[in-house]
Amino acid sequence: MQPSLFISHGSPMLALTPGPAHDFLRELGKTLSPKAIVVVSAHWASERLLVSTSAHPETIHDFGGFPRELFECQYPSPGEPELALRLARKLNAVPVERGLDHGAWVPLSLMFPAADIPVVSLSLPVTWSSQALVELGEKLAALREEEGVLVVGSGSLTHNLAEMQAQEAPMPAWVGEFADWIHEKLTANERAALLEWESAPQARRNHPTPEHFQPLLVALGAGGEARRLHHSVEHGVLAMDVYAFA
Repeated sequence: MQPSLFISHGSPMLALTPGPAHDFLRELGKTLSPKAIVVVSAHWASERLLVSTSAHPETIHDFGGFPRELFECQYPSPGEPELALRLARKLNAVPVERGLDHGAWVPLSLMFPAADIPVVSLSLPVTWSSQALVELGEKLAALREEEGVLVVGSGSLTHNLAEMQAQEAPMPAWVGEFADWIHEKLTANERAALLEWESAPQARRNHPTPEHFQPLLVALGAGGEARRLHHSVEHGVLAMDVYAFA
C-alpha cells in the first residue's frame, strides 16, 4: 500500500538546486514503488473539480524570471486516461486535457527521475470548504489501499512570497509558530482543529491566500496517521515540510 503525501514544493528552483528538501525528495522516491500517481497541486486552482485525461501531459513552465536551464526542464511522464476517466465518474469531476504544472513536475522529477510512472492531475477546487477537501481525499483512499496509487498533495506548509528573504535566512518566529501548531495537530490527529486551520496562530501571515495549504487537507483525507518525514526552511519563510499519511 502506498502512503498519501503532502509535499512542500517551494520555489521552482527546487528542481535544480541541491539542499535539504531537494536531497530529501531524491531519497524519498527510492522508498516508494507506486503503480500510478494522483497529484493535487496548488497551481491548478479551479472552482469545479477537474481531472486531466492527457495521455502525454506536457511540462508546464508556469513561472517567470528564472534561469533558462529551468525552462529547459522536461518531465515526460505518461498519463493514465483510463484512471482519469474513472476518477471523473467517481468524483463528478470534469475531464480536461492538461499538462503538469511546476507544483506537480518539480517534486516528482526529484522523486521519480525516470518519468516512467503514470501521473494523473486533479485540480484544487479552492472554493470548497476544508471539510469538503478532506472528503475529496477520503474518496481517493481506495486508490492507495487497493490499486497501489500514490496520492500527492503538493503545496507549501508556509507560503508568504512577499516576505521571502535570502535562501539561507533564519526562520522568523511567526513561521515557526504556525508550523509547530500544524505539526502538533497533525500528529495528534486533531482533525477538527485542522479544519479550522485559518484560526491557527499566524495563519493569515503564513498563508495570505489558502491554495498552498489546501492540498494538505486532501492528503490528510486520503491517508491515516500523520508522520513528518522532513522539515527544513528556504528563504526564511518557506517551510519545506513533507508529511506522510499512512
